Amino acid sequence: MKRLAHNTPTEPWSAKWRAPFAVLGIRSNGHHITDIAFLPLKEKEAAPADALSEQAVRELNCYLNDPQFSFTVPILPHGTPFQQRVWKALQTIPPGATQTYGELAKALKSAPRAVGGACGANPVVLMIPCHRVVAQHSLGGFMHAGDGEPLFIKRWLLKHENAIV
Repeated sequence: MKRLAHNTPTEPWSAKWRAPFAVLGIRSNGHHITDIAFLPLKEKEAAPADALSEQAVRELNCYLNDPQFSFTVPILPHGTPFQQRVWKALQTIPPGATQTYGELAKALKSAPRAVGGACGANPVVLMIPCHRVVAQHSLGGFMHAGDGEPLFIKRWLLKHENAIV
């Protein structure tokens, strides 16, 4: 399975935590979570290396037990100013709700394809809920893929949140 983030930092994962659909690689700079990515299920788990990664694992577990859970762990996603605007807008979509690429693009005075690109570049998956953005008449893509395992994960997350798609 391909990772969500485009640029693979050289720093090791601060934790690797098994979710039902993937192993989540979590990277912390000690003050913020900077990266969460879907890794293959065959990846071995790794205990949190710091308190912030431990908090992220606890909160991800809370989300899996209650899709209405609100993340509080500080995040610092690196991206362009446009990507930052899209990611901020994604964080306003509540669990169980979806928004289309077109709706989000209109609100941001942009184009749906550009919004899709920013969603695909999201470095902090789940905490920035790019899975809640769908195409007008379909599920749309996920992790720059139009089928396969990435869409399985997107469907799983939307079903977990009881989203109607």
